[in-house]
Amino acid sequence: MKNAAHYRALASLCRQKAAYSPMQSWCLLGQAQRWEHLAEDALASHFKECNGPTSDEGTGTFHSHRWAKSPRTVTQALSDRP
Repeated sequence: MKNAAHYRALASLCRQKAAYSPMQSWCLLGQAQRWEHLAEDALASHFKECNGPTSDEGTGTFHSHRWAKSPRTVTQALSDRP
């Protein structure tokens, strides 16, 4: 998460410099785009590690969260309501 914040700060700095340096703005905006892309990749990999699917060995059942005990459908969830 710290890397993503750092990358976003660098992208912001590049955009600010571009506003004051019209001759170099195309280069600086390209660098800002690169830093934003790196930030998105860092966040995506972080959340993929945290929320990635886990499987029950032998059953082939996948859960969207590690703490889920059994997969349920919407119909099952609605039928449990009082």
